[in-house]
Amino acid sequence: MSQGNTPSAPLGQAPSSGLGPDQDRVVPPSTPDWNNLKVIHRNTLPPRAHFHLYQNARDALSRDVSLSKAQLLSGKWLFNLAKSPLQGPVDFRNQSPVQLADTPDWVPVDVPGMWQLQGHGKGPQYTNLNFPWPVNPPHVPIDDNECGRYVTEFTLDDQDKGHQLRLRFEGVDAAFTVWINHREVGYSQGSRNPSEFDITQFVRFDNINVLSVEVYQRCDGSYIEDQDQWWLSGIFRDVWLHKFPKTHFEDVQIQTALDGKYKDATLHVKVKLNSDANVTLSLLDADNVEIARKTKAGEGTIHFDIPVKNPHKWTAETPYLYQLALSMPGCALAERVGFRRVELLDGVFCVNGQPIKLRGVNRHEHHPDHGRAVPYEFLKQDLLLMKRHNINAIRTSHYINDPRLYELADELGLWILDECDLECHGLFVVGVDGNKLTSDNPEWKEAYLDRARQMVMRDFNRPSIILWSLGNESGYGRNHRAMYKFIKSLDKSRLVHYEGDWRAESADIISRMYHSVPDTERYAKDRSWDKPVVLCEYIHAMGNGPGAIKEYIDLFYKYPRLMGGFVWEWANHGLRTKTKDGREYMGYGGDFGDDPNDYNFVLDGLCFSNHTPTPGLIEYTKAIEPVQTIGFEEGGHVRIVNRYDFLSLDHLVCHVSQVDSQFILNLGVVHIPKGIKPHSEAVLIIAGMPSILRPDTHLNLEFRLAARTGDWGDAGHLVATGQVPLNPIGTLKSLLPSAGPLGPVNTRLVSPSMLSIRGPRGILWHFDLAIGALVSWKNLKQSDENILAEPLGFEIYRAMTDNDRGCDFGRNWINRRLHQAKFHLVEAAWKEDDVKEMTEIVVKGRIAPPVLNWAVELTTTYWFTGWDVRIKVHAKPTGALLPRAWGRFGLATTLKGCEHVEWWGRGPGESYRDKKMSQLVGGWEASVDELMTEYEFPQETGNRTDVRWVNFKDEKKRSLLKAFYLDWHPEGGNFSALRYSTKDLDEAKHPYELHEKRREGEAVIHLDWMHHGLGTGSCGPETLKEYTLEAGKEYECEIVLS
Repeated sequence: MSQGNTPSAPLGQAPSSGLGPDQDRVVPPSTPDWNNLKVIHRNTLPPRAHFHLYQNARDALSRDVSLSKAQLLSGKWLFNLAKSPLQGPVDFRNQSPVQLADTPDWVPVDVPGMWQLQGHGKGPQYTNLNFPWPVNPPHVPIDDNECGRYVTEFTLDDQDKGHQLRLRFEGVDAAFTVWINHREVGYSQGSRNPSEFDITQFVRFDNINVLSVEVYQRCDGSYIEDQDQWWLSGIFRDVWLHKFPKTHFEDVQIQTALDGKYKDATLHVKVKLNSDANVTLSLLDADNVEIARKTKAGEGTIHFDIPVKNPHKWTAETPYLYQLALSMPGCALAERVGFRRVELLDGVFCVNGQPIKLRGVNRHEHHPDHGRAVPYEFLKQDLLLMKRHNINAIRTSHYINDPRLYELADELGLWILDECDLECHGLFVVGVDGNKLTSDNPEWKEAYLDRARQMVMRDFNRPSIILWSLGNESGYGRNHRAMYKFIKSLDKSRLVHYEGDWRAESADIISRMYHSVPDTERYAKDRSWDKPVVLCEYIHAMGNGPGAIKEYIDLFYKYPRLMGGFVWEWANHGLRTKTKDGREYMGYGGDFGDDPNDYNFVLDGLCFSNHTPTPGLIEYTKAIEPVQTIGFEEGGHVRIVNRYDFLSLDHLVCHVSQVDSQFILNLGVVHIPKGIKPHSEAVLIIAGMPSILRPDTHLNLEFRLAARTGDWGDAGHLVATGQVPLNPIGTLKSLLPSAGPLGPVNTRLVSPSMLSIRGPRGILWHFDLAIGALVSWKNLKQSDENILAEPLGFEIYRAMTDNDRGCDFGRNWINRRLHQAKFHLVEAAWKEDDVKEMTEIVVKGRIAPPVLNWAVELTTTYWFTGWDVRIKVHAKPTGALLPRAWGRFGLATTLKGCEHVEWWGRGPGESYRDKKMSQLVGGWEASVDELMTEYEFPQETGNRTDVRWVNFKDEKKRSLLKAFYLDWHPEGGNFSALRYSTKDLDEAKHPYELHEKRREGEAVIHLDWMHHGLGTGSCGPETLKEYTLEAGKEYECEIVLS
């Protein structure tokens, strides 16, 4: 019997609710298991490694579980839900599925599955840290604790006789009691941990077996399962019936020890048996060639120590796996072995003697339809997507994951930080010392130890796991120290992580979350350190963002102490739902009537809720790419750096092209020098470059896989890109086309305030002097229609991003009424030049909000010629209580008939000042609809940066309006073209609300000289100073419209 495992009362006499035939005067008659801190498990078997047994080694090595000595019980089960364990059909375990099937209160549900997502109960509830029930640990409310009752049946064959039959639940949220054939088997809790019961004496071989399970929505363990995710309930992972033969393997633990030169190895295998046996060990390489074989006889525990000469080493970049088979007559198992060594060398985190950098993500288990009941193929696609986007590490936030994730990580090559199912940060917001409630409370010691024990025992053999974690955001106390001591007593081959232990007393590394770039660098520069630093959560990926990724990544590679980090987080957790009229969307906190809730904070991933990439993932992929292009040097040389930890660049090919605003010149494949060592620089020699270059010419490099790599990378897969300017422009004026003879400009007043200006090329403008704005633009050669649906005006506010709302910038904008600021005319004057080839209008005005005193004083000069309109503006902030920053500074209008956009600048995807490196400078074209990123919570979207010029076109791709940016800075300006206004984006809380405001046949365009950076202020540092559009400065900008 394992620790924390309480013996059961006589079989069939202790129903979990505590209600017996003579105990009906007190309800409940005794403390239920699910409210009893002293009962973690009853009648569960000791935790063990995750494996299946087979009849023989050949079957075991196939890894085909359908051949294993196990029966999958997942599928359709009958289900009933009650408001509490004391209500509903409490005697259900005495009935068979046949009897219950005719009862209207019993319906089929999917196992695995979450009952709230199958139409039962109050529905999903999302909180980040708050408990959605009165906090009184270890007690949860008796009358507000939904109870899901499940019933299924299974049969056994005669060949199953003589086996120990183990009923294994891989995950049940939150606690449950099990009956077989109307007899109670036991109880268990620990939602994301497996539970295994010996049901041999409960089953029958001559008839149908009835399996009844009562699942409790909450239990005392729920206080330490307060992860930032949906509160969902049910049997959400597979249920197996394992059939262990009379003599069998109880457990196996595998360790690999590399010598001091990281060359030769010893394979240590500890085998636990239930009785005497002759055990044969066979080690095969990846080609199924046996390289070692040994047989030992023994009982209890057998140890194998197998020397292996210079084995292939397992790393996330070289995931070479050996196959290990253990067999005895009628019983075998197989494991995969990766030879690797994890350690600190002079305080630097190393694997196989080499420093590594973690380019990781935090990953919750999530599916938009099934919640934490994630189908295997969906899980696999997650990991394949990570590999294809240069991610090399996963933190299993904040619980042990489906065991198949680790097997995939072994195969594909991903470092794993495996984390205990432990988090209780909601205890720290209730007005008392949260540590004293659980983490530093000796009464909770066994509950904490159980989480560590379950993790290490189940996942011990996975080579991908290089770090154990004691959990997340649970304060720090004696129970963490006990967990650390226990883990170290069992496994000294891995390091232990826990962010809550700031002094790293019970951790081997220092961990921080959401540290700023300067704070991270201060840690890196500390000279008196013996433990490395990891950012277990950073660059919070909520909504449009994250900004300033590159700054962190550069620090990781600059300072040996920094191990890298894990982005928060991999994917949004939206749940697919529909409006009353059938419009589909991804729901967040509050969308299911859940209260309390933490709103859209559940949408904070690099992927959308359907686990497809956001622009943030594309930017992260670029920042962590393993080949970085540093710059162009004389003689046609390009300097690069290899940021792999173990690989050279021999597996890549480099394609090079030259691009300018008119042409793309393919320069072919460039030779990559052989044997470029990890973390070292090299030079590529570029041949065939023209001697004369047009202005603003760039050299593009694409590093692609030369051959198929594993299951994740086809030959030609793009791994990294580089771009270096070859002929930078000194001024954007050099990109302006030659105007030729200007011709006469006809200017006249058509009303007291309306100025009509007509150029020789058929362009007719109307300028309203009363409001100081251009209000009409007609190309009479194409149409008599005014293409401006709204006057061309100034904007300094952008629709809030999640990162704006979460930091001081957003609060400051609201307090300073930036969203209410409007342009007000002070004076407008006009004149013609002597030869009537140009009309000049000078407008003085103020952008200012109601109530407050601050303003931006604008002096704007418009020059109308036969060719175009040139606009120059001088902006000067004045008054008290200025905002800290502007959201943007530029022009805006609504353009009729705009359907396509062509531009020279960064693309093709959206970009911002601090989120643009993944988008290369080039010539791009897209439809208006393609320009928008539809975030699951509407916000600022669709910007393009470093734009030299942009051409807005109609459905026939005829030019409507073209803009050239002048003399702000050499990189250019910004633009966006959307079907929605800033106000539309701000007011909508779901995409379907935004769709109601869609503007068909026109586009809201912004021509911004400057745009505020994004940052990660939704949960982390706000926009860095260098990316802040400071409001206290004067600006002078120009643009040409034609």
